[in-house]
Order: sequence, then C-alpha cells, then structure tokens
Amino acid sequence: MADSADGAAIRPPSVDALARSLGPSGLPHPILVEIARDAINDGDIASAPARADAFARRLLTPVVNATGVLLHTNLGRAPVAYSQPARAQSVEFDLTTGERGSRQATAGILLARLCGAEAAMVVNNNAAAVLLVLAALASGRDVPVSRGESVEIGGAFRVPEVIAQSGARLVDVGTTNRTRVGDYAAAIARPGVDAAMILKVHPSNYRVDGFVEETTVAQLATLGVPVVADIGSGLLDADTPWLGGTPPAWLGTEPAARQSLASGASLVTFSGDKLLAGPQAGIIAGDAELVARCATHPLARALRPGGLVMGALQQVTLAYLRRDLDGLPFWKMVATPVGELRARAEAIVARVRDLAGPTGAERLEIIETEAVPGAGSAPGVTMESVGIAVGGDQLAALRSLDPPIIARVRDHRSIIDLRSVLAGDDEVIAVALARIVGVATSTPDTP
Repeated sequence: MADSADGAAIRPPSVDALARSLGPSGLPHPILVEIARDAINDGDIASAPARADAFARRLLTPVVNATGVLLHTNLGRAPVAYSQPARAQSVEFDLTTGERGSRQATAGILLARLCGAEAAMVVNNNAAAVLLVLAALASGRDVPVSRGESVEIGGAFRVPEVIAQSGARLVDVGTTNRTRVGDYAAAIARPGVDAAMILKVHPSNYRVDGFVEETTVAQLATLGVPVVADIGSGLLDADTPWLGGTPPAWLGTEPAARQSLASGASLVTFSGDKLLAGPQAGIIAGDAELVARCATHPLARALRPGGLVMGALQQVTLAYLRRDLDGLPFWKMVATPVGELRARAEAIVARVRDLAGPTGAERLEIIETEAVPGAGSAPGVTMESVGIAVGGDQLAALRSLDPPIIARVRDHRSIIDLRSVLAGDDEVIAVALARIVGVATSTPDTP
C-alpha cells in the first residue's frame, strides 16, 4: 500500500474496479481481471492500460502486408477471404442421397480437375501430405531420395526425419550437387533395397547453383517405381491459364502439379497457402488407387482439415475454374502491372498531400523496389514493384495503427511496397503516412 504526499496510506483500487476501467480495450472481463490483478500485485497500477493493449495486440488480427513479400509466412502466407453463416455445413453429408458423404469429395474433384489428376485429397499442410503418403505407401520399405533434396525447410521439417517417422527407410542417392538417373537405378537395384517409391523433393527455400545436375520426373518415371513429387509451393499449372496471358517470367523453374503428373509422377504433394493461394492445407493428387490408399490409412483422420478449411479451399478452386482473379488475391497482386502500381503510389502521395499538407507529402518518395513471392516459392527470384519511402524507422508507428501496417526498413528509410498491398487498402496506407509525416488538416477516421 503506497503513501500519499501527507503520509496517509493510499488504498489501491479493487481488482474488479481496475478491470472495469479497462473495458474500452474490448477484452473479455475475465482477462481484464487477470491483467488488473497482475498490475496491482506488481505495484504498478498505472501500467494496466498498457498491459491490456499489449495483450490485445497479441491476438490474431488482420494486417496490411506492405513488406513486398507476397506470401509472408509470419503473416499467414496467401491472403484469403472466407466467411459462412452460423449454420451447419454439409461437411460429410450428401445432399443428393441424404446419406453420409465424404469431406474430400468436392474439394478432391475440383483439385483433381485443376491438376489433371485422377483423384485428390486434402490434409492440414504439406508436411502432413508427405508423411501420409510415406506412411500409407512405403512403411517398412525403402524410399530413394537425392542427397541434394534431403533438405530441412521451415519449422525444422527435415525430409530424413519425416521418412523415419512414417516407418519407411531412406536410401541416399547421388551427391548434394549432382544426382543422375543412373544413381537412382543403381540404388533401386542394390541388394536388399525394396523401393516402394522414389521421392523427389522441391528444395523450396534454397537453391544450389554452379556445377549441378538433377534428374527430372520424366527420367525417374522410366525406372518402374512410382514417383512421388513433392512440389512444395503448389503451382497448379505452369501455363497459369487463370491469368489469361503469358506466365510470369519468375515462375520459369517452379515445378507445377499438372506438368509433373503429365511427366509421369504417380502423385504430387503441395501446400495450399503458397502458390495455390488458398488456406493452409496439404494436397495429395494423382493416381486414384494411390490416393485411395492414403485416404483409408489411419493417419488420414488425424491429419484431415476441418470444414472451414475445406470451404475456403473449395472457394479458391472454384475461382480458378471461373478464371476469377478477384477470388485469388495473391494472383491479382502478381498480375498487377508496374504502371498501375506507380499510379496507385502517386494517388496515395496526392491523398497524403490533402491530409497532411504539401510539406508532409514532400517527405515521401516513390521508388522502384523488388518484391518476392515468399514462403520458399521460387527462391532467389524477384518481381518489379513500386514503393513509397519515408525517412527513418517508422515500423513501430505503422504497426500501432488499426489496422496495423507491416512494412520494411532499407537504407534508413521505411518502405511501403505496393506489390503486396491490394488496392482496397490504399486509403489505409495514405491515412497512415499522413499521420507519420504531419498533422492532418482534419483528423481522418482510420478505415
């Protein structure tokens, strides 16, 4: 208990009273009670509002991705809009027969059509897809993998450890930088090797240049053993027909599901939240009999996604089939011409001039930037972009806004890269920059 200036004891507020004073934070009262109790116990009552704000900011919240990394892993990768009314959902109910159905049926049919596959199924991420394929098709048997593809990617996902967990046995093939089809043939013919499949892994987030050689899916398909191609990033079709034009140059070496299957892969596995531009999910597509064996394996139930993911994925696959870029925000960002990005940047600066005056707008500079796909997709490649730069490190100020804006700092300047910002958020960007560079003539409401 603290003392007042005249020495009299000052009784701290009750926990309930302090918690109620934090009501404007919007947090549930039980949480505010805990925050208030901690502040009182620490003898720091004045910190209670800041503690409530810090707690609220730890909750998941929509943000504006202005980093120039389109598939930012820390920001949920592909942006997806999905909602449904608070009603039951026909997750495993057949509306035609009135009997139990399969949650895999609709999404599986749509994905199979998009991939040129006989069948497809969905699990909760690509690591799960690889694990399920190995467990269902190779447990107790051998799986040749190139040493150059025996990789670790994000979250300590290591190919050798996943193979071990599945019950299969890894057979190392070739060298780190060069693996030829003859190396696979020799490994398969080695005494004691019982090859259930060949696993070809897309390295995703790293690249080896120089004196290198790898074996194609078409070459592997000649060896008489099923080929499973983990293409990782989830490009459905190298021809990108949903874009209605020439595929982006930066996709040049990115493996695609349709072409991998056409080249002889028995199965492909890939992520749903990267180049597929959907929710987090893992997809297994290809030979119908092999997909069915995966679907009936005991792990399939443990790895299956819920109705919300299946609904969102269905929405995304329908957008592909309709050639609807508005339903594929990632690809809409990819397809935006640089000239349009520059025009948007100029409009944002003009809006800042209206809000903060010409002096404030003069602190901004429109610059050329390079955006990247992100999330391990097409490692090492960039795409032309346009950004707005403001002096100093303004990242904390931008994050403090509603909605928070996530940017990057380069050469002592904060940069808003418009390649990863949808046009609908341009006003949010303008208002944020106006607050940073000067006081607006009339305080705007943040959208």
